[in-house]
Amino acid sequence: MTFSAVQPLSKNMNRLLSPLALLLSAFYFFYFALIGVYVIFMPKVLLDLGYEAFEVGVIYAAAPFMRFLLPFIFRHFIALTPKVYLGALLVSFLATLIFWGTIEHFYLYLAANLIFGGAMGISLPYVETIALATLSKSHYGKVRLWGSLGFMGIALWLGKVLTSPQEALYYLSAVTFLTFVFGTALIRYDTTSHTSAQEDATFSLAKYWAFWVSVFLMQVGFGGFYNFFTIYETSHGISLEMTSWMWSFGVICEIIMLYFQGPLLQRNLLNILQFATFVTALRWLMLYLFPDSIILTFASQSLHAISFALYHTAAITYVFSLYTQKKLAQQFFLGIAFGLGGSVGAVLSGQMYGEYLFLIESGITFMAFMVLWIHQRRKRNLA
Repeated sequence: MTFSAVQPLSKNMNRLLSPLALLLSAFYFFYFALIGVYVIFMPKVLLDLGYEAFEVGVIYAAAPFMRFLLPFIFRHFIALTPKVYLGALLVSFLATLIFWGTIEHFYLYLAANLIFGGAMGISLPYVETIALATLSKSHYGKVRLWGSLGFMGIALWLGKVLTSPQEALYYLSAVTFLTFVFGTALIRYDTTSHTSAQEDATFSLAKYWAFWVSVFLMQVGFGGFYNFFTIYETSHGISLEMTSWMWSFGVICEIIMLYFQGPLLQRNLLNILQFATFVTALRWLMLYLFPDSIILTFASQSLHAISFALYHTAAITYVFSLYTQKKLAQQFFLGIAFGLGGSVGAVLSGQMYGEYLFLIESGITFMAFMVLWIHQRRKRNLA
């Protein structure tokens, strides 16, 4: 290797080992580890405690619903400042402590999830804005993949050791506290201007309505996967440990995509989003057609590299370029996609859970693909 070839490699390594990159990596690692506990294991914990499938759907609609409401409040009344962000991190941790005393009481636990969802809806958009403002497209993926490692690590570990609801709550509180610690350390790296509530009031969803509808439908289609994939697979005779490996395999594919996706993101982002949405529709169709096939379920999980990793990075990068109100735009993306879309998806999946769940999810995702095509046509006319 020549000296000229070594120089760029050295520069890349220095960027990845910078204090900011290390803190972002740690934040993503623990943030998505807590998402792993919350999404993969807590639904089954609730069923073991006697919850009905519909009640699980309602509980898992609470946090996303709060993420959807928050951007509208911030648009008119509150600016996302470092103090607000710090308060959200603290409330997230306190909410997981409240879970301990409320989990056996549906309405109290639902209220605690509303608090938790509201706080979580603030912290991630704030950090994503820091990352997008300071990292290149290729370096963002290499830092963001640590979130995937956290998600995979907790999935593998708890798949082996989890024996009681109390253990799941312990891990949830622990990783949320570590998210609070590393999230607090990131505040000093916030270089994006803090727009006022008056400036944010000019933010327009209507101008690109088709894009937002597509984002919403895409996440509605994920509702059955996020909330019932573990239950769906174990009900078809696949063990919890094997299901944990399926989750982890999907995340491994996601990590590989995050690491190597940089060159792809230099292409037309809308074309990438259309491709990823269509592939996701095929992914859910595979789960419907072959629910008890370990090999084909692993194959469908490999598509997580496209339906989550590539789609998510392309989407937040696209949103970041569309609007001047950077933090609010990320809040709306999280709110409409993982908030409203996740909330509706959770309720619908609870209602529709059964043989045809993933066939319906496939149809919803194909609708997202068609609406995104409409957005592409409209955007050309607006330009």
